[in-house]
Amino acid sequence: MSNPKRTVGFGGLIIAALVLSGVGGGMVGGVAGYRLAQVDQTATAVVVTPTTANPQTNANLTAQPVVANSNDAVVQTVANASPAVVKIISTVAGGQASGSGAIINEDGYIITNNHVVEGQNRLQVIYSDGTSHNAELIGTDAFSDIAVIRVLDAVPATISLGNSDELKPGETVVAIGSPLGKFQNSVTVGVVSALDRTIDRMEGLIQTDAAINHGNSGGPLISLKGEIVGINTLVVRGDVGSIDEAQGLGFAVPSNIVREVSDALIANGQVVRPYMGISYELLSPETAELGIANGKGAFVTNVDEGTPARRAGISRGDIILAVNGEEITQRHSLQRLLLQYKPGDTVTVTIERNSQQQEVQITLTERPS
Repeated sequence: MSNPKRTVGFGGLIIAALVLSGVGGGMVGGVAGYRLAQVDQTATAVVVTPTTANPQTNANLTAQPVVANSNDAVVQTVANASPAVVKIISTVAGGQASGSGAIINEDGYIITNNHVVEGQNRLQVIYSDGTSHNAELIGTDAFSDIAVIRVLDAVPATISLGNSDELKPGETVVAIGSPLGKFQNSVTVGVVSALDRTIDRMEGLIQTDAAINHGNSGGPLISLKGEIVGINTLVVRGDVGSIDEAQGLGFAVPSNIVREVSDALIANGQVVRPYMGISYELLSPETAELGIANGKGAFVTNVDEGTPARRAGISRGDIILAVNGEEITQRHSLQRLLLQYKPGDTVTVTIERNSQQQEVQITLTERPS
């Protein structure tokens, strides 16, 4: 089995982890001197697989919450969650790739990464008891790097999606997956290192120091409540050409974004994203220290011709502060706010231009494929 290594320069990261085009105005931008993700870093998209566990006789075992302050909370979390973690083998042109996934309900739906199943012509799922099961692709969303597949056979266990908005830096988290496609259901433990990280066009990522390696992609990041709080997606190793190599820089898509995307994929087979037609840079407290607004909002770096934003009069250099009164922050990015709406909706956008605030009406369209 081949497990191709996906390492690219940081500016090309999303080509390895997911293929992106402008979404909800969330296209790559550059506030000169204030890039949140440096173009020369190297990121590695990782792909997961699980370890063999004892066969389960009951198909409806659901991961149970554990007491977070118990001395054996990690052990209990792993015991409950591991049967719901699977290895995914994707047959593609020229070979196979492996990744991980998590069974989220008794109907056999499994969440993984888009880059785990991208280009597949056959999917197999290996349960923790070592049995192999055919799977079908339900839908993918390249922008968030989330995919949903399904097995029709009975499942050994399920694990629910938690509320990633409740996470706090320093909180213990557990990653389960199959590094290198061989060591099924390996467990690593770490903490939430930071929240709301932006890497290229991916926003709101959870940063963790729980070890994540090739083969871990698509596997769950789990809280001590026994719930999925993220789907492991990529790691950053360091600057291109540098002798320095970073350790413990793993990133996961937060469960609240995963829930929104997976619900749409299960219901419709796709995520229809509203489109404004801008490129922007999400501002942060760090940019506020450099005199860029108040650390909140989306700094517009480009407005495409013939788009809703252009028709509404949005200009390069504007700062979008809110959509229908909801502030844009690192926790509630423009991408995420726009997912509440559908093409054809008209929204009130609050912008700052020349230190003055004003409101404009924008009628959203569907993001071009």
